[in-house]
Amino acid sequence: MADAERISWDHLETRQPTDADRAALRTALVARALEVKQHGWDPYRDAWTSGELADVAYLLQDTAMLEELEEHEGSVLTRYAGNLYGFNGARKDIAAGLVGTQEWFAAARAAVAAGG
Repeated sequence: MADAERISWDHLETRQPTDADRAALRTALVARALEVKQHGWDPYRDAWTSGELADVAYLLQDTAMLEELEEHEGSVLTRYAGNLYGFNGARKDIAAGLVGTQEWFAAARAAVAAGG
């Protein structure tokens, strides 16, 4: 292990998701939320990660599921900001109070209410 190559995370700091990336995330998350509304949580508890479950629970405003997962609004929003805006953009959104991420979730909630 004397000359082990160092791991670089630089590529993650410069990743900047596009509007198309954010739209694809919304489409996928809304689809999952609609599945849960139709079938309940049980079919997805073992199929999705706890983070994915928390994202859907937050979108559906399912506080019971968030409590079960030991997640809260701030952790979901902070984590999802990275998906939406990349590392540097997420830091800016977090510093601004996660306004952009909250607006994104509000638009996704409207899509769920409209049936997709």
